[in-house]
Amino acid sequence: MNQRPDVLEERLVLTADCDPARSLRVRIERPAGPAPVSGRPVAVVAHGFKGFMDWGFLPALSRALAEAGFVAVSFNASGAGIGEDPEVMDDEEAFFHDTFSRQLTDFAQARGLARALDGVDPRRELLFGHSRGGAMAIISASEDPPARLVTWAAFSDVDRIDEEAKAAWRRDGVLHVPNGRTGQVHRISLAALEDAERNRERLDLVAAAARLGAPWLVVHGEGDATVGVSCGRRLAAAGPRSELLVIDGADHTFGARHPMPPDLGAAPDLEIASAATLAFGVPLIETPRGEG
Repeated sequence: MNQRPDVLEERLVLTADCDPARSLRVRIERPAGPAPVSGRPVAVVAHGFKGFMDWGFLPALSRALAEAGFVAVSFNASGAGIGEDPEVMDDEEAFFHDTFSRQLTDFAQARGLARALDGVDPRRELLFGHSRGGAMAIISASEDPPARLVTWAAFSDVDRIDEEAKAAWRRDGVLHVPNGRTGQVHRISLAALEDAERNRERLDLVAAAARLGAPWLVVHGEGDATVGVSCGRRLAAAGPRSELLVIDGADHTFGARHPMPPDLGAAPDLEIASAATLAFGVPLIETPRGEG
């Protein structure tokens, strides 16, 4: 276990519940010192597509959550493509076989670990997800309600490619996905498309949003060219207890790049999104759920 000022950190590698060949890499950050009798709130942090828990703003955000009083649990989905090196996408086989259903299974396993940690009050659970991680957080929250949910730049429909591209995917049995940051060209199996089509009802994000009972902060950048702000507006309109924060001019990553300085103030749009997220989580820190 590593220690930074006021925050303890440890990393684990979990075997996926459903497949011993798959693994989830997990980072746990908690405030130093004994937990209060009531336990600490827990935050589960999910990365986006072609992302990972050590990407860009995610380490700074999870640390800020821990400094605020949460036990922050970040994880690399088993299909993220991250192997021994926490910042290199070199497990192309895992990436190739990833599907939305696998991601939801990973999310459930990460949440189960988080809620079972010593010193945690599982009733005070905050889910956070960026982009695809946000979409998976919406579905996970609709099926197993947390105390609060925060999504940044989440899309509102898992069907995000046109029919011509789908036809080529079916013909070739593979979808090629360029990575602008690394120059890699990743491959995705046809099983991902078949999974999305077979589980269309479960993966209906607007319907999932409509079922959410927990307070939900929807954050989106007005200038997001990857997932348009209309997605954020659509999701927020569907959520019974949603709050929408649109940040003028902000892009898909709120000004963050990888690597970036370990400071949420390094990008003004990121600072706005992060401050809103931390403020939204304050009730879980101040009052144990069901006690006020």
